[in-house]
Amino acid sequence: MKRDLRQRVFRLGPFVGLVLVIVFFAVASGAPERYLSAHNLRVVLAQTVIVAVGAIGMTLVIVAGGIDLSVGSVIALTGVVCALGLRDGWSPVLAVLSAVAVGALVGLVSALAITRLQVVPFIATLGMLGIARGAAKWLAHQSMVDTPASWVNELAVTVPPAPWMVFAPGVWIALTLALVMAFVLRRTVFGRRVFALGSNEAAARACGIAVERLKLAIYSVAGLFFGLAGVMQMSRLRQGDPTVAIGTELDVIAAVVIGGGSLSGGEGSIMGSMIGALVMAFLRNGSQQMGWPTYVQEILIGVIIVAAVAVDRWRHVQGGDE
Repeated sequence: MKRDLRQRVFRLGPFVGLVLVIVFFAVASGAPERYLSAHNLRVVLAQTVIVAVGAIGMTLVIVAGGIDLSVGSVIALTGVVCALGLRDGWSPVLAVLSAVAVGALVGLVSALAITRLQVVPFIATLGMLGIARGAAKWLAHQSMVDTPASWVNELAVTVPPAPWMVFAPGVWIALTLALVMAFVLRRTVFGRRVFALGSNEAAARACGIAVERLKLAIYSVAGLFFGLAGVMQMSRLRQGDPTVAIGTELDVIAAVVIGGGSLSGGEGSIMGSMIGALVMAFLRNGSQQMGWPTYVQEILIGVIIVAAVAVDRWRHVQGGDE
């Protein structure tokens, strides 16, 4: 009974944290009506899209007991790929699909390094971080890639192209994908196997789960979402930038950890990660409105990551004592 109550409290923790962040900055800014306005909400949600989409893929990886440090570089690479396609006259759909496919390919290569070469995920994806960033600069000739006007440029705008949409199209896309993947992770055989892999890989293997094949699928699917995040990044900038999204992997990982994901594997939820992404977005937005320099934001994010991991470890210790 006591353990169940404690687990419920921990599940509510990310939501409580989000409310506290919003209330703090609404009061500290001295203008709560501006901070809580519909316009600022649109701004925050538009800023959240990139991290939120990336966090969907990262949730799969972390629940499975892995990690992917290449997110920021993959976002830059796929944004450049999408921009190049649009510049060269491809249809917007083909340009977007190409970018998403490149993201999946990068995830597959990382997974092959992990499964076939037996490289630990941290090192494999750290190497891919450099490879993807270099590939982005090579494809873009180390310069910005301008794109013609298309509906892709409207995905992550602050004000939606049609008033009836209320929020940017990317916000609705992220929400829809989050709901779909939440169902997949909790209600399908694939999702149960992901949790089993993260909880105990040896036991999962003993139960007949094809662990190597599952890892290939997990990192490839995660790459799809990183590729889509790259499209959103290009949409926000309206150009492909090979130097963008440096450090975004920290925001994405932080969103998952704040949302209840465990770096030990076996725990996490898509909706929790979405709340974590909102916490990051409101934190950055509030810091900007307060006029705090960027380095203060980075320090706060670092402290939050350490605190979230410390709470996760404490929770595991407490669970083991009972």
